[in-house]
Amino acid sequence: MRRILLMMICLSMSIHVAMAQTGIIEGMVTTKDGNPAEFVNIWLVGTTKGTTVNSKGYFRLDDIKPGNYVLRASFVGLETQTKEVKVKAGEIIKTSFVLTETGQELKEVIVTANPSKYVADYPSISLRLKTPVLNIPQNIQIVTKQVLRDQQIFDILEGVTRNVSGARRMEHWDNYALIFMRGSQIAAYRNGMNVTMSWSPQPEDMGMVERIEFVKGPAGFMLSNGEPSGFYNVVTKKPTGITKGEASMTVGSFNTYRTTLDLDGKLDRSGKLLYRLNILGQAKDSQRPYEFNNRFSIAPVIKYQFDNKTSITAEYTYNYNQTSPIGSNYSFSAKGYADLPVDFTTAEPNMSPTKLNEHSAFVTLMHNLDDNWNFTGQFAYILSRQEGQSLWPTGFSADKDTLYRAASIWDYLGESKVGQFFINGDLKTGALRHRVLTGIDMSDKAYFHDWAQSGSFGKLNIYSPVYGQVPASSYPEYDRRLNIRQRGVNYEESYVGYYLQDEIAMLNDRLRVTLAGRYTTATNTDPYSGKVDASRFTPRAGLSLSIDKNLSIYVVYDQSFVPQAGSDYYGNSFKPVTGSNKEIGVKYDWFDSSWVSSLSLYQIVKNNVLTADPEHTYFSVQLGQTTTKGIEFDLRGQITQQLSMMANYAYTDGKVTKDTDPNKVGIATPGSTKHIANAWLTYRFRDSSFKGLGISLGTQYQAGRTAWYVFDGTSQLLPDYFRLDAAISYQAHRFLIALNINNITNRYLYSGAYYSYGDFYYWQSEPKMNSRLNITYKF
Repeated sequence: MRRILLMMICLSMSIHVAMAQTGIIEGMVTTKDGNPAEFVNIWLVGTTKGTTVNSKGYFRLDDIKPGNYVLRASFVGLETQTKEVKVKAGEIIKTSFVLTETGQELKEVIVTANPSKYVADYPSISLRLKTPVLNIPQNIQIVTKQVLRDQQIFDILEGVTRNVSGARRMEHWDNYALIFMRGSQIAAYRNGMNVTMSWSPQPEDMGMVERIEFVKGPAGFMLSNGEPSGFYNVVTKKPTGITKGEASMTVGSFNTYRTTLDLDGKLDRSGKLLYRLNILGQAKDSQRPYEFNNRFSIAPVIKYQFDNKTSITAEYTYNYNQTSPIGSNYSFSAKGYADLPVDFTTAEPNMSPTKLNEHSAFVTLMHNLDDNWNFTGQFAYILSRQEGQSLWPTGFSADKDTLYRAASIWDYLGESKVGQFFINGDLKTGALRHRVLTGIDMSDKAYFHDWAQSGSFGKLNIYSPVYGQVPASSYPEYDRRLNIRQRGVNYEESYVGYYLQDEIAMLNDRLRVTLAGRYTTATNTDPYSGKVDASRFTPRAGLSLSIDKNLSIYVVYDQSFVPQAGSDYYGNSFKPVTGSNKEIGVKYDWFDSSWVSSLSLYQIVKNNVLTADPEHTYFSVQLGQTTTKGIEFDLRGQITQQLSMMANYAYTDGKVTKDTDPNKVGIATPGSTKHIANAWLTYRFRDSSFKGLGISLGTQYQAGRTAWYVFDGTSQLLPDYFRLDAAISYQAHRFLIALNINNITNRYLYSGAYYSYGDFYYWQSEPKMNSRLNITYKF
């Protein structure tokens, strides 16, 4: 690693470029009413030059070779504009954009804009990267709002992963998202902050989401501690300053009823005070009887622009879920997987529901120090409460036909506080351009669990089940007289991290060298192992080279550090997870970024990995070391004027490479899947009597699946997975109507594992063919 860093430093310091005289392009971007259009993307078409507009509406592009160019300004919700500019050596070219944002013209643009907006040129500002995705030495895949709309995805648990190579959602209780990628669980971020907690946060509803960014590899350490496999960043909707609205209603299989409202606009004439309000309500059953998920959410956002330099954004979200008992979506058999129909359940009609309440607040202060440097401070607070019970059997009868059902209390309180302060900007030293990011982030999280009270409530013949025969008096009674903080088991974790990153551009921005480092100190506390402190420095080095205006290649090496709370059965504290990632990749933008593709090869080594203890229920053990190698390919965009496409493939080979038990070395890591391939195509008619009609077709395929919970290389292999979905939609003026049909081949699809403690199999089945009909009106 030292040699790599030394080579990078020597390269950046020793290259002497005889620079020809260049020019500068600068200008202003405003909306129609004269207000600065902050965060608009500025791109010099056919080059690697790009930037984002600051809060004053100002942008600047340096070191432009003399010649004729096309300058493009784009932003979600605003009409894209282009201008021709002629750059001369030694001159500053001034230009400006006025983006349409008011009146009937905008409303028509919003309604009839390209419905296949599957490509994003830049990551969101919450990732703090001012560099185009094409030029970042990192594999970042962005799932846009249009993709989520076309697939009619309700929340993060419903098929979002199909849009990213190698990502897979694991079966589990539906009170939080468990997503695996590159051989392990990835962290959950929201607006650039790590909000991962034990059993929370609640799955984000897509009605409040602008986009989802999957960042692969351990570069998440610049934002917070994170797994070496990566993280996903949910970017919520923010005020745009455009006065507009959208209302939708969805009905579907299993008594699904859902409505959403999205309002966006100004609260004063000056345009300094902006708002965004999202409200949704949902009632939904399942293919299993007595299973339901009813939801209500409200998310107001306020933004105030003090002057041309400073703004503050405050966001609050309240989520309320009422569901059937956690675990009602599991099937159990002592004979093998898929031994029961898809509508099997262990729940009863007179069971008390589980209730989840979550409050979250995000506050962001942004200040432009000058034209090149910005300061950002942000704070997040999440309070998540769950009160209910979970269902899990104690075992089977001798004939393996009768299941002994049981339930246990599952109350939970999670409190998370995250703070971040960072400065980023550009400077020049001779022929080199430096894009610097430095800051500090802090986190303090506490969890309280109560699952200590349990009891059985009756037998069930799984092959001839009879429901409705269990009296209410047969269910276990839970003592909740004490507050959850008093009766729950308490875990706490906190950390402080300091980081510095420099992206050094040379050769007229064709070569970019990234050098970065982070120092983290962390503390974990639990009732079993007490307080554990750990600290570590993690470096990063990357290189990105633009072969031409459309093609770039990159290499990156970085490390990760994730402290772990808890201890094993014998009381030994868990060591922090340490990992490293080596990666090389190629990115290609086709036809001025109409569609984009990427190919990457990587190797991740993780030390001190946890997995379930096969000999002691509810305890974990540290495997020692795992190594994951893989190849990932992603393609997305507008292939033609009518056809949009998303396709990806991933090969993942994860194995245990070191362990105290020699028999475990060489087996697949829990949760890894050898082959994952997905595709989604949308064809929309434009110039015929069918204008406005759209047809979509999507596939999902997985092979070589392993169970995520316990896997010893024998009886837990899962069968191959194939699902086919379709949709038809019609868009006219302000209305959009869409019908989605999922699993149109009516296959029995499931995911699960072998439960060694009870000597039986458990799995979650997906519904067979089902549908959703959505009507959206924009105003």
